Amino acid sequence: MTSPPEPSRSASVPWLSYGALSLSMALVGSYVGLSKVLVAVFPVFLLAWLRFGIAAVAMVAWVRPVPHEPKLGRRETRLLFLESFLGNFLFSICMLYGVAATSAVSAGVMMAGIPAMVALLSWLFLRERIRPLVLAGIALAVCGMGLLALSRAPSPAVVDTAAHGIGPFWGHMLLLGAVFCEACYVVIGKRLTAQVSPKRISALINLWGLALVTPFGLWQASQFNFSGVSHSAWALLVFYALAASVVTVWLWMFGLQRVPAQRAGVFSVLLPVSACLVGVVFLSEPLGALQALALSLALLGLLLATWPSRDTT
Repeated sequence: MTSPPEPSRSASVPWLSYGALSLSMALVGSYVGLSKVLVAVFPVFLLAWLRFGIAAVAMVAWVRPVPHEPKLGRRETRLLFLESFLGNFLFSICMLYGVAATSAVSAGVMMAGIPAMVALLSWLFLRERIRPLVLAGIALAVCGMGLLALSRAPSPAVVDTAAHGIGPFWGHMLLLGAVFCEACYVVIGKRLTAQVSPKRISALINLWGLALVTPFGLWQASQFNFSGVSHSAWALLVFYALAASVVTVWLWMFGLQRVPAQRAGVFSVLLPVSACLVGVVFLSEPLGALQALALSLALLGLLLATWPSRDTT
């Protein structure tokens, strides 16, 4: 199954979809950075369980199909499960454990591989042709984040976790796993948006995520002291749940309806940009001239990939 062709004229550039994709990834990046604070308060599985539970309440009205929406078949049901298992469950576990073992800036560095991974998977499974400008944008984004990796100073989080037997190598491997999961999330989501409304996709994959993590969440909840959680931590948890499971998913699926997966994947450069900025502004992580240059290259790559063109994909 191939994705619908991209509009061929610059006048048809889907700016609203671009805006939705941009805001979605910027929010994801912000909670990747802020999750560094949450994993210091909540165990990872408990945090994921609370996230999905809060979001399930917020999206209960989105579970029903919209008028004239086709009935879900076995194929769509399998894709919804995979979308949640890879994009919600595994991504959350890999990202949360990975950022706990490294730093918010490290997470931003590793997430820079998402555009290239999305381009590869969309070429393999969606048969989308990659335009030269999009390819150049992907290359700039990856090079920019590679520069950020080379210039990154060791963070206190890496030193602390290494002392407890969790080496930074494993943390970065987990973050690499999160990159693969996020790329799968983009490609599978592109196929789903052809059959299911963005709101219903958001609600259903959240319910799958809740079901998958509930046994682990209940286990950690039975051993957790909830009375020791501050009001600010609860407030941050609510923001994290609504941003991660409600707003960002709906925005992303809405944007995917009119944008090819390989082009949408380039918007994920806003994830590391946002994560790094959160790490610098709120978590006092270092950001020097080389890091600023790296982020600039990433944004330039996004500009190239979305530059209006008359050719088709």
